[in-house]
Amino acid sequence: MSGFGNMLKDYLEYHKISQIEFADRLDISQKHMNKILNENADISYDLMLAISLITNIDINLIVFVENKKRIGNYLYEKYKNDQEINKFLNQYYINELNKNNWIKFKDIDNPVQKAMDLLNFLKIKNFETIEKYKKEKIVYKRSSSNTYDEIKILLWLARCDELLTNQKVNIYNSKKFNELINKIKKEQNKKLNINCLIKLLNEYGIYLIVEDALKGTKIRGCMKVKNNNPTIYLTKLYNDKASFYFSLYHELGHVKSDYNIAKNKIIIDDLENINELKKDEFALNTMIDKEI
Repeated sequence: MSGFGNMLKDYLEYHKISQIEFADRLDISQKHMNKILNENADISYDLMLAISLITNIDINLIVFVENKKRIGNYLYEKYKNDQEINKFLNQYYINELNKNNWIKFKDIDNPVQKAMDLLNFLKIKNFETIEKYKKEKIVYKRSSSNTYDEIKILLWLARCDELLTNQKVNIYNSKKFNELINKIKKEQNKKLNINCLIKLLNEYGIYLIVEDALKGTKIRGCMKVKNNNPTIYLTKLYNDKASFYFSLYHELGHVKSDYNIAKNKIIIDDLENINELKKDEFALNTMIDKEI
């Protein structure tokens, strides 16, 4: 894959700047300069900034071209050809992402560009990081999920993260948690109005996103913390108002007891887990008085 080195070589030739002179300006060796120009070395971010400063070439262009080269090299070294790369990428449900308009692919027929669009959507550096992220950041009973479930969950989380930017929340105060619960209990007796609930939770410093997951994703919701604000994502795996509120109260149970854990983890429901059963009990007792 061609990176920024070729573009820089053209720039130097056009402006009649020697490799030695430009290497001196960057404070690197001529040997290193030669490797960059001949695509035999990656350009560090510090060097990208320096090149942008000296040449007035947009840093975003340099980063984009270099990243495309690195991702392309990784894919072709590992999967050899476009057919194998597309086979690898298809495990990320490219067609469904495109159909649902979750990702606006710049060139869906170009496997490298497609990979870059996917990583940008996931906000993850590379595909190795994806595996590490799934293992270290997402908390749920893994024996009940397969690889494809994990990927669908990851895609749904990325979609919810994207929608989150449209909400503005107040500072979260855990001392007002019971006050919020009481207001939600009043709302549950009315016709289901998700926008009204979003506004209410935002007022108390909690993000709430309700978004359909990809077909076959076995998840009803999750809870995490973003910028010190509890964040609840819910799918639409419910057929009635009661099921929705049950899921909402379940995640609020995590807000109440797992806030600190959720600062570094994404907590996903799992009916076989003892902690999850406690949250279900919290949800039931909150939604319906014990006497009833």
